[in-house]
Amino acid sequence: MMNVKQILAPISTEMDEFEVRFRQSMRSKVPLLDKITHYIIRRKGKQMRPMFLFLTAKMLGETNDKTYDAASLIELLHTASLVHDDVVDDANERRGFFSINALWKNKIAVLVGDFMLSRVLLLSIEKNNIRLLEIVARAVREMSEGELLQIEKARKLDITEEVYFDIIRQKTASLLSTVCESAAVSVDREDEAVNMRKFGELVGLAFQIKDDIFDYGDSKEIGKPTGLDIRERKMTLPLIYVLSKCDIKVKKELINIIKNHNEDSKYVKRAIQIVVDNGGIEYAQNKMNTLKEEALKCLSSIPESDSKTATIGLVEYTTQRIK
Repeated sequence: MMNVKQILAPISTEMDEFEVRFRQSMRSKVPLLDKITHYIIRRKGKQMRPMFLFLTAKMLGETNDKTYDAASLIELLHTASLVHDDVVDDANERRGFFSINALWKNKIAVLVGDFMLSRVLLLSIEKNNIRLLEIVARAVREMSEGELLQIEKARKLDITEEVYFDIIRQKTASLLSTVCESAAVSVDREDEAVNMRKFGELVGLAFQIKDDIFDYGDSKEIGKPTGLDIRERKMTLPLIYVLSKCDIKVKKELINIIKNHNEDSKYVKRAIQIVVDNGGIEYAQNKMNTLKEEALKCLSSIPESDSKTATIGLVEYTTQRIK
């Protein structure tokens, strides 16, 4: 498997330039806002979305100003959604750092998210990137619908696999499909836009299932507590599979833990064990690998290049990463 350094090699110049442009896109005359956006930039994660965007663009054509604009629009949208998510979830941490709402309270966090969404609109209009705005606006709609669908269904423990995929397709995969579609459009490859959208969606679905699987792993190895989804009564693929396939006695025990003992570490550990013992992880891994292979088929007609090799490497990395 390629490491991150090897994956980044074809786009290292673009990633450096993007960092500068993204910082500029968040500038404000309000000192408090500048302080908060500086904090956000400092604690950024792996930057998977910009990596996918620049690799996809380079695989299909030549990166240009429009490609950088697309990367900034999507990263602004993604950051705004995370800031708002932390408020909705009342979360105090994000990637090991204090969340914006923990440091500056909910009202300021909501306004910061709103500011970033306004930057998405203004940057699109300033540069006349109406086509990119259309793609990004669709992602905002889908992410909101996915989140609301999850809230609506979360109260019930009889959620089907079909509904689960509807939720993660909108809530998670829609952003990566937007990334890859925007990349194609930015290099004037409208002929590949639909195919790249499908590619991004499939990778996004596989990526989310990988996250589901992490919740049943070794917390020391992963670097974060496991069993969080069970504590939050979140219906993920391993759990959905086991509840639909196991015998009635096991099902009753599992439902009892999720409903009545989801705060107790001993019971949560038992629930994890039940899911593992009944093939939930194995099933989810098989689904994830099927989606990954489908995604890679979308690239079969694209000519070989360093960028294509690195894109395949990034897909493999997202499904094989250990944290």
